[in-house]
Amino acid sequence: MKFGINTFIWSLEFGPEQVALLPSIREAGFHGIEVACFDPERFASQLIREATAGEGLQSTTVTVVPRGMSLLDDDAGIRATTIDYFRRLIDAVAASGSRTFAGPFYSPVGYLPGRRRTEAEWNHAIESYRVLAPHAAAQGVVLAIEPLNRFETYFLNTAADARRLAEEVNHPGLGILFDTFHANIEEKDIAAGYRTVSPWLRHVHTCENDRGTPGSGHVEWAAVFNALRDVGYDGWLTIESFGFALPELSAAAAIWRDIEPTPDRIAFDGIRFLQQHFPG
Repeated sequence: MKFGINTFIWSLEFGPEQVALLPSIREAGFHGIEVACFDPERFASQLIREATAGEGLQSTTVTVVPRGMSLLDDDAGIRATTIDYFRRLIDAVAASGSRTFAGPFYSPVGYLPGRRRTEAEWNHAIESYRVLAPHAAAQGVVLAIEPLNRFETYFLNTAADARRLAEEVNHPGLGILFDTFHANIEEKDIAAGYRTVSPWLRHVHTCENDRGTPGSGHVEWAAVFNALRDVGYDGWLTIESFGFALPELSAAAAIWRDIEPTPDRIAFDGIRFLQQHFPG
């Protein structure tokens, strides 16, 4: 297993001021960082590649769909604009050295039209991924599509639907990110969810039920880790949480209180918890 930490704990985007964090991240036992790419023109690809390599670390990357864009929209022009945006993001991510690009790549987080998804929206997504997955693969990048809980999206919530999506796209450039935080809301059995997505599982977010330190809440970690061992997963286990004093992130993740004494505790107590279950 490789242990990662999402730098949302400290900042919205990775820049020169975050480079100073890398030695302590490496010394704690993390194998890499997870950074956000929201703008392909501003993304610090070279800085990330050089800074992580200098510390013997790797990186993974995440993003969300901006407002006004969607791969689900009935308007073919909006879908085309969104596909072009993701192509440019993929190129920037590849230039940073990241080989995993993950997130809810379908519509903006929080967009809830008050109805179930339509068959047309499903088909639009599949068609879009059949364009983007080969582009990603050609760059050496895997797209890991993330199902979210029902309060953040209406489109993709469950392990079963995520697997169906991956199977319909059926391309090695696309897989699934499965996050314990969202699964804790949507799955009857989180560990069973991991078994469901296992043929397409490309990334794992190890997040507690309250977005606090892994191991401090009621996620059934032993069962989850046993499921990951059983299916032969040996990729990233990445802790994703959000800085409490970062207004944009706090609003996006609905964090209205200090969920731990400090955000650092989520990272550095969390890695010790993961190491207990996957020593060496």
